[in-house]
Amino acid sequence: MLAFIATTGQGQKLWDDGRLKVSDNQRFLQYENGKPFFWLGETAWLMPERLKREEVEYYLQTCHEAEYNMVQVQVLNGVPSFNAYGVPSHDKQGHLLTDAPYSYWDHMDYIIDVAAKNDIYVGMVCIWGSLVKGGKLSVEQAKTYGTFLANRYKNRPNIVWIMGGDIQGDIHPEVWETLATTIKQIDKNHLMTYHPRGRYTSAHWWSQASWIDFHTFQSGHRRYGQRMGNKDYPIPDNTEEDNWMYVDSTWAYKPLKPVLDDEPIYEGIPQGLHDANEPLWQACDVRRYAYWSVFAGSCGHTYGNNAIMQFYREGYPPAYHCRKTWTEALHDPGFNQMKYLKHLMLALPYFERVPDQSIVIDNGMKYDRLAATRGTDYLLVYNYTSRAMKIDLRKISGARKKVWWMDASTGRLTWLGEYDNRVFTFRPHKTMGGIEDGVLIAIDASKDYLNN
Repeated sequence: MLAFIATTGQGQKLWDDGRLKVSDNQRFLQYENGKPFFWLGETAWLMPERLKREEVEYYLQTCHEAEYNMVQVQVLNGVPSFNAYGVPSHDKQGHLLTDAPYSYWDHMDYIIDVAAKNDIYVGMVCIWGSLVKGGKLSVEQAKTYGTFLANRYKNRPNIVWIMGGDIQGDIHPEVWETLATTIKQIDKNHLMTYHPRGRYTSAHWWSQASWIDFHTFQSGHRRYGQRMGNKDYPIPDNTEEDNWMYVDSTWAYKPLKPVLDDEPIYEGIPQGLHDANEPLWQACDVRRYAYWSVFAGSCGHTYGNNAIMQFYREGYPPAYHCRKTWTEALHDPGFNQMKYLKHLMLALPYFERVPDQSIVIDNGMKYDRLAATRGTDYLLVYNYTSRAMKIDLRKISGARKKVWWMDASTGRLTWLGEYDNRVFTFRPHKTMGGIEDGVLIAIDASKDYLNN
């Protein structure tokens, strides 16, 4: 298995290394003391509305065991929103309701505290975008709401603010600007970003915004060729699954900021979302999206699961043709495989890593595309289809290279040998059936980043 896996010391919390900030090269996130922060997110949109206290404990403990360090939640999914105990976020006059015996906001506090106990940050999507589009938050209300949120949570160590919520930034931009700047004026301790509509990057609208610290994109849930009648399609046809391209397109905006895929395809959701007869996205698909995005330069990745994001169980209407409960979905393979990507990224020199497709000779298209990234003395190539790959080992330092194959579904390393400094064709090590995706790892033989 991989060596040098980052863990916290006995009794130490992640934020003991200082608050989160953007790295000096503007491509990654880190702590104040210089330690890298690899964002490994889980999508928990409806947690405040659907989980009771003991369920919050179980869910966040399970996320901790699966090594997620971020969960993304909708603070408000309605005006009012109702928590799992039926308590509303607002009174009948539309004012924030904070004096109930166990208020909506007390429950939100509890979620944040339990997340902290489990070394998890909470990505706070302040209000879902459709509510702003529907006129549920005016500029004046955004000032009041932003002031309330910032004062209530500015001293919590495990917060990241997320504006938007599946919406374009040019729909009531004055509301988002007001909400963001109001929070930032009060809370100078926490990072802030924007969650956009599918197939968009937040940089499309907010590249010059003073309040945004890093960008996200939503690569969305469609497969290749699923245009689905969208007349305002922001990407070329038949690139729907190429989430790596959003990293490139985001970095085309200036100034340069870190970026990640904040909503890729969800495990267990129909391709294209709306047709129950379509095949479901599988664990191999969520792995592919994660490695493609990170190897293109993302500062982390967010996983999603159809059942978990809505916390479906009997008694709730299943959205997007959900077919299992959220507790069952916690055992889905993809949910438990994202940690291997984090292990790999943190086992190697972190801040020097750059995407470099020139490592691959004769690359393929779509599923056959090999995604390559490297540091000074290591290179990584993700291979989804287990096809033969022609790799230029001269792209990194060292007269000799140690080479491994990492199974993306298990994190297991297979030693392939030591090679001269030239171009070689590698054939991936075969695993036990199914999609045999994985990563070719080549390291300068004088370095000892991984255990044999």
